[in-house]
Amino acid sequence: MSFPNIWHHRRVADTSAKPCDVCYKPSSSVLLNPHNKDFFYICPIHLKDGSFCTPIVDTEKEAAKEREEAIAREIEKVKNEYEEKQRKKEKEQNNKQKDKENSQTKKGEEKDQDQGGPEEKKDDPEPTNNDQKEKNDTVKSAVSEPKADDSPRIFALHKTFYQMRIDRSRNIEIARRNRERLKNSAAFPSVPTGDL
Repeated sequence: MSFPNIWHHRRVADTSAKPCDVCYKPSSSVLLNPHNKDFFYICPIHLKDGSFCTPIVDTEKEAAKEREEAIAREIEKVKNEYEEKQRKKEKEQNNKQKDKENSQTKKGEEKDQDQGGPEEKKDDPEPTNNDQKEKNDTVKSAVSEPKADDSPRIFALHKTFYQMRIDRSRNIEIARRNRERLKNSAAFPSVPTGDL
């Protein structure tokens, strides 16, 4: 009973951790063969060992992932440029408003001096660029998602470990057949019925 040497790496809950097949330390990582439904627990450090297994890289997925990352970088760059332009525009508008207010207050002061006493100025707090930056940072941090695990997900076992899995699968199949034979009473010889 042979099956392909393709193993998918999966994670289980930490409460379901079982001993690693190599070093017997508790592990929540599992290598699963989808064709045979064979699986075994393995430490993640063993997956990086070249003498145990080698990753199978899907070139199409890697290329698609690189394209997505490039698009994300480009979008981020365009957003930053747009925000810079908006900040510059706001600064220019604020400067123009301040100039207008200053010129109006000077005219108002001159009129007040002509008419009598100066009037009190009302100061409106203007939003600063720092406040806007803090708001943008909080929005970005809320939107940003945690990065997924970039380690390979599909592996091919080294030939000796792969042979061990095949032998184990065969032994399990043989033991199952033997149990079925023992349960079947037709497999045993019958008791002699003739008189002696």
